[in-house]
Amino acid sequence: MKKFGLIGYPITHSFSKKYFTEKFEKQGFEDCEYEAFPLQNLSDLPELIKANPDLVGLNVTVPHKIGVIYFLDKLDPAAKEIDAVNCIKIVNQHPVEAFFSGELSSLQVRLEGYNTDAYGFEMSLKPLLHKHHHKALILGAGGAARAVAYVLHKLGITYTHVSRRSIKKQLSYKQLSKDIIRDNLLIINATPVGTYPHIEAFPDIPYEFLTSKHLLYDLVYNPAETVFLNRGKEYGAEVKNGLEMLHLQAEKAWDIWNS
Repeated sequence: MKKFGLIGYPITHSFSKKYFTEKFEKQGFEDCEYEAFPLQNLSDLPELIKANPDLVGLNVTVPHKIGVIYFLDKLDPAAKEIDAVNCIKIVNQHPVEAFFSGELSSLQVRLEGYNTDAYGFEMSLKPLLHKHHHKALILGAGGAARAVAYVLHKLGITYTHVSRRSIKKQLSYKQLSKDIIRDNLLIINATPVGTYPHIEAFPDIPYEFLTSKHLLYDLVYNPAETVFLNRGKEYGAEVKNGLEMLHLQAEKAWDIWNS
């Protein structure tokens, strides 16, 4: 039996478990199963792997996309540049060090880190871009926002992070003026704000300055249309949720696990 899973906390509304379970059933992968592991503390990761010797791959979600790097033996170049990981390949080859005890565990595995968020975001964004989408605002500064920034840089799109605090090279939400909104025609919500069950929440940007030239991309996929996207549509903006990105990154993870 090959086991795959998801680590994060909380993960009560996991897309990955449903997606991969249905994939295994539809494609007849009777020797595969997927489990959600609500891991509050990353220090428990070595024990989780030890208790599940059939594990060959893990998805990583909030809040562990950055912290999990400490436990990995190898990083894909993109994941290293992004400095965030959402996919781990478990290779039965070399022992992995239990970092907190300072002793080698009995696990004969190597943990390899990848970022498939970047791939999913890029492939879903590119068909929507026009020449005027050359400047962007990224709402958020976490692991998902880092993947977004990596892709925008790769595509030659200038970007600025927006967060709750105004720090070097970032804007605060209070600083978002009409000129800034009109100058940045691509706005990406890379925060969990608006995710189910808190569906009435939305990023605090001045929506009244949006135009039909704007593209609003929300990494949130549940609900399908967040308040962020709905308010964008009210002002004529093109909108896109994160569901296609999620599907693409999941399939990329599957390819990595089976390569």
